[in-house]
Amino acid sequence: MAANEDQEMELEALRSIYEGDLCFRELSPVSFQYRIGESGDPKAFLIEVSWPETYPQTAPVISMDAFFNNTISSAIKQSILDKLMVEVEANLGTAMTYTLFEYAKDNKEVFMENQPVNTVTSVSNSIAIGTPDVPASKKKDKKEQLSKTQKRKLADKTDNKGELPRGWNWVDVIKHVSIFKLSFFNVKKIFKK
Repeated sequence: MAANEDQEMELEALRSIYEGDLCFRELSPVSFQYRIGESGDPKAFLIEVSWPETYPQTAPVISMDAFFNNTISSAIKQSILDKLMVEVEANLGTAMTYTLFEYAKDNKEVFMENQPVNTVTSVSNSIAIGTPDVPASKKKDKKEQLSKTQKRKLADKTDNKGELPRGWNWVDVIKHVSIFKLSFFNVKKIFKK
Protein backbone atom coordinates (compact mmCIF):
# COMPACT_ATOMS: atom_id res chain seq x y z
CA MET A 1 0.00 0.00 0.00
CA ALA A 2 1.05 3.67 -0.25
CA ALA A 3 3.55 4.96 2.31
CA ASN A 4 1.47 7.83 3.72
CA GLU A 5 -2.00 9.36 3.82
CA ASP A 6 -1.29 11.91 1.07
CA GLN A 7 -0.27 9.12 -1.28
CA GLU A 8 -3.35 7.06 -0.35
CA MET A 9 -5.65 10.00 -1.05
CA GLU A 10 -3.95 10.78 -4.37
CA LEU A 11 -4.10 7.12 -5.36
CA GLU A 12 -7.87 7.05 -4.76
CA ALA A 13 -8.27 10.30 -6.71
CA LEU A 14 -6.24 9.00 -9.67
CA ARG A 15 -8.22 5.76 -9.76
CA SER A 16 -11.53 7.62 -9.81
CA ILE A 17 -10.43 10.26 -12.33
CA TYR A 18 -8.88 7.85 -14.81
CA GLU A 19 -11.33 4.96 -14.40
CA GLY A 20 -11.97 3.62 -17.90
CA ASP A 21 -9.29 5.84 -19.51
CA LEU A 22 -7.25 3.56 -21.77
CA CYS A 23 -4.31 5.98 -21.71
CA PHE A 24 -3.83 5.58 -17.94
CA ARG A 25 -2.22 2.52 -16.39
CA GLU A 26 -1.49 1.83 -12.73
CA LEU A 27 1.68 -0.27 -12.58
CA SER A 28 1.66 -0.41 -8.78
CA PRO A 29 0.11 1.70 -6.00
CA VAL A 30 3.07 4.10 -6.35
CA SER A 31 3.85 3.89 -10.09
CA PHE A 32 1.72 5.09 -13.02
CA GLN A 33 1.94 5.46 -16.79
CA TYR A 34 0.00 7.78 -19.05
CA ARG A 35 0.04 7.79 -22.85
CA ILE A 36 -0.10 11.28 -24.26
CA GLY A 37 -1.72 11.17 -27.70
CA GLU A 38 -3.86 8.66 -29.54
CA SER A 39 -2.77 5.11 -30.21
CA GLY A 40 -1.11 5.15 -33.62
CA ASP A 41 -0.21 8.86 -33.43
CA PRO A 42 3.48 9.13 -34.44
CA LYS A 43 3.94 11.96 -31.94
CA ALA A 44 2.38 10.12 -29.00
CA PHE A 45 4.59 9.41 -25.98
CA LEU A 46 4.38 7.68 -22.62
CA ILE A 47 5.22 9.20 -19.24
CA GLU A 48 5.89 7.07 -16.18
CA VAL A 49 5.63 8.64 -12.72
CA SER A 50 6.81 6.81 -9.59
CA TRP A 51 6.46 8.04 -6.05
CA PRO A 52 9.34 7.72 -3.57
CA GLU A 53 8.46 7.12 0.10
CA THR A 54 8.57 10.83 0.94
CA TYR A 55 6.39 11.99 -1.98
CA PRO A 56 4.79 14.63 -2.26
CA GLN A 57 7.34 16.46 -0.09
CA THR A 58 10.02 15.22 -2.52
CA ALA A 59 9.83 15.08 -6.28
CA PRO A 60 8.42 11.99 -8.02
CA VAL A 61 10.62 10.02 -10.40
CA ILE A 62 9.57 10.78 -13.98
CA SER A 63 10.73 8.45 -16.73
CA MET A 64 10.35 8.17 -20.49
CA ASP A 65 12.33 4.93 -20.83
CA ALA A 66 9.33 2.84 -21.91
CA PHE A 67 9.65 0.89 -25.15
CA PHE A 68 6.70 2.93 -26.49
CA ASN A 69 9.06 5.97 -26.63
CA ASN A 70 11.82 4.28 -28.69
CA THR A 71 11.07 6.37 -31.79
CA ILE A 72 11.47 9.65 -29.90
CA SER A 73 14.90 11.23 -29.99
CA SER A 74 16.78 11.45 -26.71
CA ALA A 75 16.97 15.26 -27.02
CA ILE A 76 13.16 15.49 -27.22
CA LYS A 77 12.78 13.11 -24.26
CA GLN A 78 15.19 15.21 -22.19
CA SER A 79 13.38 18.41 -23.19
CA ILE A 80 10.04 16.95 -22.06
CA LEU A 81 11.54 15.75 -18.77
CA ASP A 82 13.10 19.18 -18.14
CA LYS A 83 9.76 20.93 -18.70
CA LEU A 84 7.97 18.43 -16.45
CA MET A 85 10.57 18.99 -13.70
CA VAL A 86 9.78 22.72 -13.78
CA GLU A 87 6.15 21.76 -13.07
CA VAL A 88 7.31 19.42 -10.29
CA GLU A 89 9.25 22.25 -8.61
CA ALA A 90 6.19 24.53 -8.82
CA ASN A 91 3.92 21.88 -7.23
CA LEU A 92 6.31 20.41 -4.65
CA GLY A 93 4.48 19.48 -1.43
CA THR A 94 1.14 18.82 -3.18
CA ALA A 95 -0.33 15.88 -5.04
CA MET A 96 0.90 16.47 -8.58
CA THR A 97 0.62 13.30 -10.67
CA TYR A 98 -2.69 14.37 -12.24
CA THR A 99 -1.26 17.86 -12.80
CA LEU A 100 1.81 16.43 -14.57
CA PHE A 101 -0.29 14.23 -16.87
CA GLU A 102 -2.64 17.09 -17.74
CA TYR A 103 0.28 19.48 -18.30
CA ALA A 104 1.83 16.98 -20.72
CA LYS A 105 -1.51 16.53 -22.54
CA ASP A 106 -2.00 20.29 -22.86
CA ASN A 107 1.54 20.85 -24.16
CA LYS A 108 1.95 17.76 -26.36
CA GLU A 109 2.28 19.75 -29.59
CA VAL A 110 4.91 22.06 -28.09
CA PHE A 111 6.86 19.12 -26.66
CA MET A 112 6.87 17.20 -29.94
CA GLU A 113 7.19 20.06 -32.47
CA ASN A 114 10.82 19.17 -33.32
CA GLN A 115 10.23 15.41 -33.43
CA PRO A 116 10.36 14.15 -37.03
CA VAL A 117 7.55 11.84 -38.08
CA ASN A 118 9.17 8.51 -38.99
CA THR A 119 7.57 5.35 -40.19
CA VAL A 120 9.39 2.20 -39.22
CA THR A 121 9.22 -0.79 -41.50
CA SER A 122 10.85 -4.14 -41.03
CA VAL A 123 12.16 -5.97 -44.08
CA SER A 124 13.92 -9.31 -43.62
CA ASN A 125 15.85 -8.53 -40.43
CA SER A 126 16.69 -4.94 -41.43
CA ILE A 127 14.94 -1.80 -40.23
CA ALA A 128 14.46 1.23 -42.44
CA ILE A 129 13.42 4.49 -40.80
CA GLY A 130 11.69 7.22 -42.73
CA THR A 131 10.70 5.12 -45.73
CA PRO A 132 7.06 4.61 -46.59
CA ASP A 133 5.65 1.14 -47.12
CA VAL A 134 6.43 0.24 -50.74
CA PRO A 135 5.87 -3.28 -52.02
CA ALA A 136 9.09 -5.11 -52.96
CA SER A 137 7.88 -5.76 -56.48
CA LYS A 138 5.43 -3.68 -58.43
CA LYS A 139 4.28 -6.63 -60.54
CA LYS A 140 0.61 -7.36 -60.39
CA ASP A 141 -0.44 -10.95 -59.91
CA LYS A 142 -1.48 -12.35 -63.25
CA LYS A 143 -4.91 -13.83 -63.45
CA GLU A 144 -5.36 -17.10 -65.22
CA GLN A 145 -6.15 -16.45 -68.90
CA LEU A 146 -9.05 -18.47 -70.30
CA SER A 147 -9.57 -19.18 -73.96
CA LYS A 148 -12.83 -18.20 -75.68
CA THR A 149 -13.99 -21.81 -75.60
CA GLN A 150 -13.27 -22.12 -71.88
CA LYS A 151 -15.12 -18.86 -71.21
CA ARG A 152 -18.17 -20.08 -73.21
CA LYS A 153 -18.26 -23.39 -71.32
CA LEU A 154 -18.00 -21.56 -68.00
CA ALA A 155 -20.76 -19.14 -69.02
CA ASP A 156 -23.00 -22.05 -70.02
CA LYS A 157 -22.57 -23.64 -66.58
CA THR A 158 -23.23 -20.49 -64.52
CA ASP A 159 -26.51 -18.77 -63.76
CA ASN A 160 -27.24 -15.04 -64.19
CA LYS A 161 -25.27 -14.25 -61.00
CA GLY A 162 -22.14 -15.99 -62.23
CA GLU A 163 -22.55 -18.86 -59.77
CA LEU A 164 -22.47 -22.52 -60.65
CA PRO A 165 -25.81 -24.29 -60.19
CA ARG A 166 -26.29 -26.65 -57.29
CA GLY A 167 -25.07 -30.15 -58.14
CA TRP A 168 -22.97 -29.15 -61.16
CA ASN A 169 -20.19 -31.53 -60.07
CA TRP A 170 -22.38 -34.38 -58.83
CA VAL A 171 -21.72 -36.39 -61.97
CA ASP A 172 -18.11 -36.81 -60.83
CA VAL A 173 -19.23 -37.95 -57.37
CA ILE A 174 -21.67 -40.47 -58.83
CA LYS A 175 -19.00 -41.67 -61.26
CA HIS A 176 -16.53 -42.24 -58.39
CA VAL A 177 -19.16 -44.05 -56.29
CA SER A 178 -20.06 -46.35 -59.16
CA ILE A 179 -16.37 -47.17 -59.77
CA PHE A 180 -15.98 -47.92 -56.07
CA LYS A 181 -19.03 -50.22 -56.15
CA LEU A 182 -17.70 -52.06 -59.19
CA SER A 183 -14.29 -52.63 -57.63
CA PHE A 184 -15.90 -53.69 -54.34
CA PHE A 185 -18.11 -56.23 -56.10
CA ASN A 186 -15.13 -57.55 -58.07
CA VAL A 187 -13.20 -58.09 -54.84
CA LYS A 188 -16.22 -59.74 -53.27
CA LYS A 189 -16.52 -62.14 -56.25
CA ILE A 190 -12.86 -63.09 -55.96
CA PHE A 191 -13.23 -64.05 -52.30
CA LYS A 192 -16.40 -66.06 -52.95
CA LYS A 193 -14.60 -68.38 -55.34
